Amino acid sequence: MNDKAENSGASVRADAARILARVVFDGVSLRAAFEARASRSADPRDRALLAATLFASTRWWLRFDSVLAQMLERGLPDKARDIHSLLVLGFVQIEIMRMPDYAVVAACVDAARLLGQPRHAGLVNAVLRRFLRERKALLEEADRDEISQHAHPRWLIERIRGDWPRDAESVFEENNREAPLTLRVNRRRCAREDLLGRLGQAGVAAHAPLHLADAIVLEESTDVSRLPGYAEGHFSVQDGAAQRVADLLDLADGQRVLDACAAPGGKAAHALERADVELTALDSDAGRLPRLRENLGRLGLEANVVHADAARSKDWWDGRPFDRILLDAPCSATGIIRRQPDIKLHRRLADIAPLAAIQARLGAALWPMLAPGGKLLYATCSLLRAENEATVARLLDTFSDAKAMPIHDRHGRAAGAGRQNLPGHKGMDGFYYALLEKTR
Repeated sequence: MNDKAENSGASVRADAARILARVVFDGVSLRAAFEARASRSADPRDRALLAATLFASTRWWLRFDSVLAQMLERGLPDKARDIHSLLVLGFVQIEIMRMPDYAVVAACVDAARLLGQPRHAGLVNAVLRRFLRERKALLEEADRDEISQHAHPRWLIERIRGDWPRDAESVFEENNREAPLTLRVNRRRCAREDLLGRLGQAGVAAHAPLHLADAIVLEESTDVSRLPGYAEGHFSVQDGAAQRVADLLDLADGQRVLDACAAPGGKAAHALERADVELTALDSDAGRLPRLRENLGRLGLEANVVHADAARSKDWWDGRPFDRILLDAPCSATGIIRRQPDIKLHRRLADIAPLAAIQARLGAALWPMLAPGGKLLYATCSLLRAENEATVARLLDTFSDAKAMPIHDRHGRAAGAGRQNLPGHKGMDGFYYALLEKTR
């Protein structure tokens, strides 16, 4: 390996350590922090290594942080938190990413100097080399505690076991896997088979899953903006579980449709790709609307984009009822941990009750806006019954004209009036769906 490559490896690890420290200790969004840094990197290989290291290290933080605690009699001081993160990512690169042992050690030692902490370079070298010698015993000790064994916080372990006792172990395992990269073909601009052909010609291995009408699954993750058809709006990135929303909405030309929590616009765009509907894309976060508009523009789609709180109808609703309403409600996002592993570090048990209250408030406010015979699809990317079937049960109890519609078992397993897709089922994320019809 030449000096330039070695320096690049150390630099990427230093960047990863800085970002990881912000994610873990400051509660910064992993995706936002990565995208801000990656945009400044000219080398796609460096961006790929940075992404892989950050997502794997965040995913496994709770396991390998416990390993580090075993190895240090006293914890590192706050001012050395970048070194703390560097050591954890070093363990992860060795054990999870299966990178060459001593190349990781050497690059991490150099990264400690790039982080402005040369005094800790010796510590980094000693700790990583000890890990190489003793990792079997260290990992066996980590397995004695369920938090480090599963790399999940205790509250989430307990809730998943309580809600899905027969599936809990597989959920933990799936949450710790890298999710496949799934595209949604824009059928208004491209046929799925045509895009598959273009990807094949570009050397990108991919397949079209039979259970999803518009999906293409890539065999390896990549920078999608460099794929053929991206600039022309031929596809978007969207997990298969989210793509099923458009199927369940049962869309037809001429319908008036509301996406009540629309940003960043994936499900709204899919609805517009499926049918000529009059769609209102609403969101309460003004900061997310530019991205929604950008996504619609790239795909050649139009919607009435509105900044408003869906529950405050007097601020935005013109009084005309909707034929379809999608309430993709704010939730704990515990079903998409594969894609957003920082959820395990940032979400708290205390968040669940307030989220359930928001979900109930939105559902109660939106129901009167639905036309007789219309349908409201309640969806979340949560695994927790308190946010899903309990919320839908309250809606059914509150409104006598609400009727739960049957959903085919291909959409997961029964969960109250709806169905729950668990992480990894047919390669998809965890997602909940309940379809309610207004009977009068």
